[in-house]
Amino acid sequence: MVIGRVVGNIVATIKHELYQGSKILLVQPLATDRKTAMGNTMVAVDTVGAGIGEMVMVATEGKAASEIIGVPRGPIRSIIVGILDGVSQQS
Repeated sequence: MVIGRVVGNIVATIKHELYQGSKILLVQPLATDRKTAMGNTMVAVDTVGAGIGEMVMVATEGKAASEIIGVPRGPIRSIIVGILDGVSQQS
């Protein structure tokens, strides 16, 4: 799982049938401070209605993503599984 911020929408005229009717978003992974960008942006299928600027939780393992969407071995790697209101860390 990765915590990230939605930074853009992806629009595709032609796409795999699995993606028909799905919103595809661009997500920037965040460091533990939840403010600093970490690594490259990723493409993720939205299952929760996330929007630009929202902090989200992303499953980044293809098998988990395929099971969540209900399609075994689908061409999917990352899927947004939650919109986060906040994150607190215990010391």
